[in-house]
Amino acid sequence: MAAASLGAVALALVSQHVFDMQPCPWCVLQRLVFVLIALAAGVGALWRGPAGRSAAAGVAGLLALAGVAAALWQHFVAAATSSCKRTLADRIVSGLQLDALAPEVFAPRASCAEAAVDLLGVSYEFWSLALFALLALAALALALGLRRPHQG
Repeated sequence: MAAASLGAVALALVSQHVFDMQPCPWCVLQRLVFVLIALAAGVGALWRGPAGRSAAAGVAGLLALAGVAAALWQHFVAAATSSCKRTLADRIVSGLQLDALAPEVFAPRASCAEAAVDLLGVSYEFWSLALFALLALAALALALGLRRPHQG
């Protein structure tokens, strides 16, 4: 889960810095969610007990569901507007000062309409949505698998 999440952020950064596809606040928020999922997955991998691992999987799963919501909002609402200023995504990113701390990763540089681009005929937010959904399923499977009594 951590590798997939960090891979998604890496691909977003390549798209931004190599192919000049600049992110909007909702894109940046999804990057943040992927980083947080990677952190939760890392904590779960390092945690020794099943309760801790299950809790980390639960946190990762909730974050993945938040990512699904962000991707859907970006596609169906934000992409139809010319500005993303003062939206929830913009307030979260600027409130956490991520755009100042790591501008090359977390600074929004485009409006939501400008950031509406496709990769292989599929919008970026739907690629993100698909990965968030897979991560949510993986977290659920992991959490449920850890709660089952082990046979041995």
